[in-house]
Amino acid sequence: MHKYKLILEYDGTNYHGWQAQKNARSVQGTLLGVAGELFGKAVDIQGAGRTDAGVHALAQVAHLEIPQKINPDILRINLNDNLPASINILKAENAPPRFHARHHATSRSYLYLIAQRRTAFAKRYVWWIKDELNFSRMQKVLGLFQGFHDFSSFADKRMDKGVSTKVNVESVELKQFAEIFAIRIVASHYLWKMVRRVVGITVEAGRGNLSERDVEKLLASYSEIPARFTAPPSGLFLEKVLYEGDKLPPIKIPIQLL
Repeated sequence: MHKYKLILEYDGTNYHGWQAQKNARSVQGTLLGVAGELFGKAVDIQGAGRTDAGVHALAQVAHLEIPQKINPDILRINLNDNLPASINILKAENAPPRFHARHHATSRSYLYLIAQRRTAFAKRYVWWIKDELNFSRMQKVLGLFQGFHDFSSFADKRMDKGVSTKVNVESVELKQFAEIFAIRIVASHYLWKMVRRVVGITVEAGRGNLSERDVEKLLASYSEIPARFTAPPSGLFLEKVLYEGDKLPPIKIPIQLL
């Protein structure tokens, strides 16, 4: 078997997440189907992050194992020629036999985009908030999530059964680009819906409905409040998967939203 590293982007709107599922359309399942047709059934594709239903990716990383050796550029072209327009392989390269897209990743960054005006073109990629948001208040509350915390209040307990809810959030950042707010969260791993619930609570603080003390309480003990304010998946992007030696570039809004 020959192993390749893939970097890909996708519009997750019409997919039931990354992970292959028997009765639902997924990004991984679509890739497996296309690669299986091209190279035979003995193929394996594993991604670095499990994006949820409706969530997008700007630079997901996956490894692909196929029976035959092929030039990486030809591999990329052949896959793209057969993939739907909503999935695009940005780069393909040879990978060491032991490389694993998920296990070797050191951290992952997610980007969430909030629009402060109604938009005809970017509805699939933002969360439109009609209310005026206080940037300073959001920034202060978002900062509370940085560090090592128990995120049990921010996890989907149906999906994270038996999993530790303690996560080290390496960094958080809030930037404003005209009428778009961008929230970046970086961590080694995440719980299901964790980022969307952190965003939802941050927005509630920006609306003036929650104080810093209120948010501190949500981190100190379990509460069902964050679940009620889960942000929609449309504004969430897996921005970058980092490996040893990688650095994050400055936040940039995807070109289709400009």
